[in-house]
Amino acid sequence: MDKIFLPHLQKIEPHAHFTFSFPIIESSLGRKYYAKVGSLSEREQFVGEAESLRAIHNAAPGLAPQVFAAVSPDDSSPTSERPYFLSEYRNITSLASNHTAGEELGMRLATELHVYKSTMGFGFHVPTFCGATRQDNGWHQTWEECYSVMIGSLLAKLRDKGRFSELCTKGEQVRSKVIPFLLRPLEIEPVLLHGDLWSGNVGIDNLSGQPVIFDPSSYYGHNEADLAIARIFGGFPRSFFEKYHEHLPKTEPADQYELRADLLRALPLFKSHSSSSYAGSALRKMTMLLGACP
Repeated sequence: MDKIFLPHLQKIEPHAHFTFSFPIIESSLGRKYYAKVGSLSEREQFVGEAESLRAIHNAAPGLAPQVFAAVSPDDSSPTSERPYFLSEYRNITSLASNHTAGEELGMRLATELHVYKSTMGFGFHVPTFCGATRQDNGWHQTWEECYSVMIGSLLAKLRDKGRFSELCTKGEQVRSKVIPFLLRPLEIEPVLLHGDLWSGNVGIDNLSGQPVIFDPSSYYGHNEADLAIARIFGGFPRSFFEKYHEHLPKTEPADQYELRADLLRALPLFKSHSSSSYAGSALRKMTMLLGACP
């Protein structure tokens, strides 16, 4: 694997020597890199992660690890090329109890990431992944359409596996009733999202003390989608949400904020369809939403 990464490393540090101890590479000048190589079947995952991180870097430099080299998203590149990924290395610790870092993360999301707009619409230019679950993406003119298609794609995957028929039925009812009711009235523009912003994908850079986000599954959507995922498992200090909304208030109608959050939390629950406990949680949310929306 050294031969894959050495040309890229020599462009970054022409006068350095490199020690390879995968996934860490260390240069003689003191810099560290994170590197990995996947199987041919993982090509889309590598592309999705790299393109997500590149977009985040453009929107908010330093908030996520910088990608230096990765397999090309271009369809014309050789499909026999094993996917690879090279980024800066970050030594990351937990964000959970750090009030100051939580505030900093909330501010950076509200003032940088979640104001970085797409000119193409809602969606993303390549598929992305949450774990092994593929998010097909593509481009859509409205948030209502984008979110409905995303949910519909995941429901189709569940039906193809012949599992959770009740959940699929409820999900289609949510698509036809709840999504138009809650999302159609919103006057929003597509902004860049992390896409899987749970506490396991955020932390603090030990070197700088600054918050960092990683393992994204990005797309352009409504900023509240990231916040909804952040609330599922906990792990974010209250200061994160307070500082965030100081800079970016809740979308109107604000009295439907909690209902929208429940709807937006359905997406990661559907992505975790391999777990019956997650399926049960999704089913309960669907039932509640259907009862709450006329």
